[in-house]
Amino acid sequence: MEPRERSRRRPRPRTAEGGRRLHSAGSAIVVALAGLAIALFLNAPGLHKSATIQPEGWKRDVALAVTGPLDSVSRALLLDRPRQGLKAALGRSDDDEVDTAVATPQPKPTTPVTSPETPTKPVKFTPQKKLRIWIAGDSLVIVPGESLLRAVAGNRAVAAEPVDGRIASGLERPDVFNWFTHIREVMEADKPRAVVLMFGGNDDHGFMTGIPEGREVGTFGSPTWRAEYRRRVASVMDTVTRNGGHLIWIGLPITRDSDQTLRFDVINSILQTEAAKRKGRVTYLDTYFFFAGDDGGYAQYIEDPTGKLVKMRADDGVHFERPAGDLIAAKLLERLEDVYDFTSWRDRS
Repeated sequence: MEPRERSRRRPRPRTAEGGRRLHSAGSAIVVALAGLAIALFLNAPGLHKSATIQPEGWKRDVALAVTGPLDSVSRALLLDRPRQGLKAALGRSDDDEVDTAVATPQPKPTTPVTSPETPTKPVKFTPQKKLRIWIAGDSLVIVPGESLLRAVAGNRAVAAEPVDGRIASGLERPDVFNWFTHIREVMEADKPRAVVLMFGGNDDHGFMTGIPEGREVGTFGSPTWRAEYRRRVASVMDTVTRNGGHLIWIGLPITRDSDQTLRFDVINSILQTEAAKRKGRVTYLDTYFFFAGDDGGYAQYIEDPTGKLVKMRADDGVHFERPAGDLIAAKLLERLEDVYDFTSWRDRS
């Protein structure tokens, strides 16, 4: 055989121990990229929802621009079906849905109906007829809610579930978590008589979702923003009260950031005026001066009755420490006892 012919022969494939054939690095990269592409299409609905619920800004815009087409192709080619099947098996079929509907109760009927307004005497509850309490809201409600649960833990006339607190949620962004739908479902299914809510800690911005078609909403605090936020607050209050619950809405506290406090004041003013329209059914609990210093400004430490300084606010200048939660819980109990009698059963027993 001539030397030139020998040089044209294909090189013998490289093998590892045991005769296993070795592939080039380029082949491995192609396989990895193909696997990544398949994974992206299979998980496109979840990626698109994650992009949708991001805070407003250029990062959200870029994420939507990338995940939107992926989601469309995934659904068109039915590549989203395996993920749907897995979610259904786990009981989480709604995980990838972006629900922005602001559920509003039906208008009041013109014929007289029985009103759940506060009776002249508090309604009595016993271990046989328990008072169901539901505590829910954004992250600010968690500490005072847990304090309230501890305060009623030994009372057999009270039934309360763990605090339903959802971090980074609120009334402004139902695409992050739709409280309007959730509150309606809880009220209709569980029928709690006492409801404690706290929202607004994440609502002091101008970016809203779930705006009715044809309506425009301006920047935070503008007349159109106030009108839409008022509509949402009223919707929540009516959903609770028309399902037989008495609502105590905890107002937003003073914060370390004076600009944020001013924004919270805008929200509090809406909460207060809407609660006043529903006297006897909704109670607004003002927490502003619970955590103000002698000068009326923000104070992280407050003196207790013995004169000892107690840390009330978390280091972020917004959230509560446990003593603050206990203080709010004591005020909540006072308001609840104005409406419901869940302690006199002990005297009779």
